[in-house]
Amino acid sequence: MTDLVAVWDVALSDGVHKIEFEHGTTSGKRVVYVDGKEEIRREWMFKLVGKETFCVGAAKTKATINIDAISGFAYEYTLEIDGKSLKKYMENRSKTTSTWVLRLDGEDLRVVLEKDTMDVWCNGQKMETAGEFVDDGTETHFSVGNHGCYIKAVSSGKRKEGIIHTLIVDNREIPELTQ
Repeated sequence: MTDLVAVWDVALSDGVHKIEFEHGTTSGKRVVYVDGKEEIRREWMFKLVGKETFCVGAAKTKATINIDAISGFAYEYTLEIDGKSLKKYMENRSKTTSTWVLRLDGEDLRVVLEKDTMDVWCNGQKMETAGEFVDDGTETHFSVGNHGCYIKAVSSGKRKEGIIHTLIVDNREIPELTQ
């Protein structure tokens, strides 16, 4: 990877994906790697600016690398996810998901709740869940190994804050990861 010009880490529901981009400004070569696996390779491109579009993660999320000339032989590389700049996408994502990181049985776990679908992901696997109404809200139950887990959803009582989601593992509250 001698022509590596950009690296991005993109947090999706199924995990954090590393996107690497090689751009040979003399040969016009373009190579896109997702999690170390080559997704796109173009040799001898005469047009040095443009776009490369590919998919990331289990949900096949659309990603585009924009290659723009700034001046002379200097280039700017920007990543778009689902048609939004990476920054905008991550800001929006922090509103539509909740993420928790914990250690269980010697293993690091990343649990993600997609608030719009109530899908729960753990280390890249979509979990089998069961929803239940309780006195003060709802509980979405799932298991990790032999550990009982659930995400409790309760109203904050404030319109601006909305619903508060809490992960409980073995009757222990896990603090939410803040981006």
